[in-house]
Amino acid sequence: MSFTEEYIGSGITVLVSPEHTFGTDAVLLADFAKPKPDYKNCDLGSGCGIIPFLWLKKGCKDITAVEIQRQGYEQIIQSVKINNVSDRIKVYNADLRCLKGILPFGYFNLVTMNPPYTADGSGVKSLSDTDKIARHGTMCTFSDMCKTASGLLNYGGRFCVCIRPERLCELFKEMQKYQIEPKRMRLVSKTYNTKAWLVLVEGKRGGKSGITIEKSLYVYNLNNEYSEEMKKIYSDYLLENRGN
Repeated sequence: MSFTEEYIGSGITVLVSPEHTFGTDAVLLADFAKPKPDYKNCDLGSGCGIIPFLWLKKGCKDITAVEIQRQGYEQIIQSVKINNVSDRIKVYNADLRCLKGILPFGYFNLVTMNPPYTADGSGVKSLSDTDKIARHGTMCTFSDMCKTASGLLNYGGRFCVCIRPERLCELFKEMQKYQIEPKRMRLVSKTYNTKAWLVLVEGKRGGKSGITIEKSLYVYNLNNEYSEEMKKIYSDYLLENRGN
């Protein structure tokens, strides 16, 4: 397996590969989740582990990463060793549908997932098995994701995800089915005059009805440069290494 080191700031390096890398959506989700330093955090479908490592920059000390694909798991393990953070990040090579008895249910303050954007059976199938799992939901449905998140969270714990806007109603239905009430939502657009391509959603385990719609986030300004908010989100990440 061939990995590339990518420096994300604050002395932290993440290993990436063609099969397991990360994009703007994962960076936005890590920021949107707003973990506190004393939170117990879990990232499902962690890929190369970018969200857990971005949480390290926020001072988090109790982080769990779950990744079903062996290569992604190995990447995270190696990144943990490189950064010498085995006391702060625990990594599991497991199917999120089968975590009972592996992880402590009712333990976590925060669970996140950047799920496959396309439902299984729809869209053009990617060629590789890795892409099918990551993009088409062949190993994870919204129901699987919400059921597991509900089990992992303590009462009042938060579940944060990013999805395509067209699947928002489907997500809300599954969240409420498993006692996770949608509480916060933010639309993300490339620029102020383009339609949203991403939605960030937060739900609360056992929460009361009522949702806050936050102001939209724009990735680029009119000069096709990162917006001021995006620069703040990336903070000390080496922006010149990010592609458009």
